[in-house]
Amino acid sequence: MSNWYRELEPAQRRTFWACFSGWGLDAMDTQIYALSIPTLIALWGMTKGEAGILGTAVLVMAAFGGWLAGILADRYGRARILQVTIVWFSLFTFLSGLTDNFWQLLATRCLQGLGFGGEWAVGSVLISEAIGPRIRGRAVGAIQAGWAVGYAIAVMISYLLFTYLPKDIAWRVFFFFGMAPALLVIWIRRNIEDAPVYLRARESASLASGGKQSESPHPMWEIFSRSHLRTTLVAVLLTFGIYGGNYVMITWLPAYLKIALNLSIASVSGYLAINILGSFAGAFLNGWLADGIGRRRTFMVIACCQAVAVATYTLAPIDLSVTLVLGFVLGTLQSGTAAGTGAFLAELFPTRIRGSAQGFCGNAGRAAGAILPTLVGLLANGIPLGTAMGSCACGAYAIVVLAAFLLPETRGRNLATMQMDAVERDDAAPVAQARKEAIP
Repeated sequence: MSNWYRELEPAQRRTFWACFSGWGLDAMDTQIYALSIPTLIALWGMTKGEAGILGTAVLVMAAFGGWLAGILADRYGRARILQVTIVWFSLFTFLSGLTDNFWQLLATRCLQGLGFGGEWAVGSVLISEAIGPRIRGRAVGAIQAGWAVGYAIAVMISYLLFTYLPKDIAWRVFFFFGMAPALLVIWIRRNIEDAPVYLRARESASLASGGKQSESPHPMWEIFSRSHLRTTLVAVLLTFGIYGGNYVMITWLPAYLKIALNLSIASVSGYLAINILGSFAGAFLNGWLADGIGRRRTFMVIACCQAVAVATYTLAPIDLSVTLVLGFVLGTLQSGTAAGTGAFLAELFPTRIRGSAQGFCGNAGRAAGAILPTLVGLLANGIPLGTAMGSCACGAYAIVVLAAFLLPETRGRNLATMQMDAVERDDAAPVAQARKEAIP
């Protein structure tokens, strides 16, 4: 990490840590539910299918939240909308601790999902635009390590709460901790600004529209135009495979360790700690590979390896010691696939629609992939939980390979030059004329 990190300017470093922290705290809030599933099943008598629906709901709503936040970020700025999304998901995580039944929790989870999808979409665009092309893969990929940190914090809090408090109180206090990320907004307001590439694009749009900075001359539906439709759809397919497979494991791994392998709370925490260490390492692995062999090859190689690891972990008759070791491998590869999406999606679209494209492609894939955790819960009523998890996750990773093959390679792409693609050249003359007239 140190070599590329030393190349960052102070403003870039502040942006990196803002996005790293935001993603980590986002992960903490998200994993609070996954770690509470066994307790809620016991206290409320929820079925595994209902638990899967709660896991799916937040991901479906994340698709809407991500697209909406991306549209707003294109119009009003990345840093400003990032703050809104962090406060939003923190508030509804806290309110989840006040619920008393499945339907109430479903409502707060859905609303939390709006902020969850929005934070990822806006944060990944903000950091991608701030970093130059030579080290973008490593820098943006390293943001994914924040997920492992947030997950680790959630596991530690879970262990303490469920060890020393009654279960019917512990899960509520656990959700109350979800308000902590809102404190990060204070620091972001003082230290983070939008990247120059975005500010220049906004200035050009303003000049082209006669100085109306609050009104974008480009419709939010442009990602579905003829010039972008194929890229948009295949990018959604890519993120569907990545997040569908990953969320199967993220949502059900704690329950699998406890219910299928009969591990204690302390043992589950230990196994998850190994998995989390792997997730931390995987973020840096992806960035190193993506800047070295390219974005597409990295997705294909890591997805193939992950399919083999998941199949072995959930379907093969292995003992607990092998399960422990494979937990690290799973975490590494799981993070390794997800870490590359931020830079890759940002490099596929021009600046003026990058926020809405990132929000839609990343989170529409999440929403479609969110079917898989529910499917696992439903399948587990008739087949072993491990079999359901392995089958769904491996199928998802096969889709990742196909989608990566269909998308263009973007390694080394300069985001600033993407402002003048085929569509934007139609606006070049009025922009140039407006700039000429604006100069005294």
